[in-house]
Order: sequence, then structure tokens, then C-alpha cells
Amino acid sequence: MGFAIIQQIYYYSINMALPEQIRDIARQKNATAAQIALAWVCAQKPFIAPIFGTTNASRLEENLQSSAIALSGEDLRAINAALGKITIVGDRYSGEAAKLVGK
Repeated sequence: MGFAIIQQIYYYSINMALPEQIRDIARQKNATAAQIALAWVCAQKPFIAPIFGTTNASRLEENLQSSAIALSGEDLRAINAALGKITIVGDRYSGEAAKLVGK
């Protein structure tokens, strides 16, 4: 296994801490991780309105259902604590993928 692949695996394992926290809260609320993430964004300020980027009608419906999810203060603290503990590492795109998007 090359160094670049090992490095990507390492970065992936570090970067997955936050999504795992989101999935845990989603399971508790019988929601999807995307719904929890959208509910968290909306909970930050009353004037924030996420713009859904999807071409799939079922995903749009799922995203819209996030408005019915009420995150508790404990939920928000858990997500914010997870955010505070991690540093996103690695490039968004690597190698050939970066070249394809002009990075």
C-alpha cells in the first residue's frame, strides 16, 4: 500500500469523528444524519436558511423534513463539542481528482 493511500485512510478515520456524532444523534431522533446536520445549521441563527442541492425528489423531501426536528440544548452542545475536538485534515481532493476540478 502506498504512502498516499495510507495517509488518506488516516485522514478519513480522523475526519469521521463528527459524522459519527451526527449519526448517533440521528438514531436517537429517528432521523437521518443529513436531517440532523440541516437542523443544526438552522439552529445557529434564526435567519439562516439552508439551500438544498439535490436533483432527487426523495432527498428534497427528506431535507425538508429536517425543519420538524428540534435539537435540544444537549444535542447542540454535543455537536459543537465534537466540532471543537476535531481538526479537518487532508485535502478535499487528492491527486488526479484535484486536477479534474482545477485545484
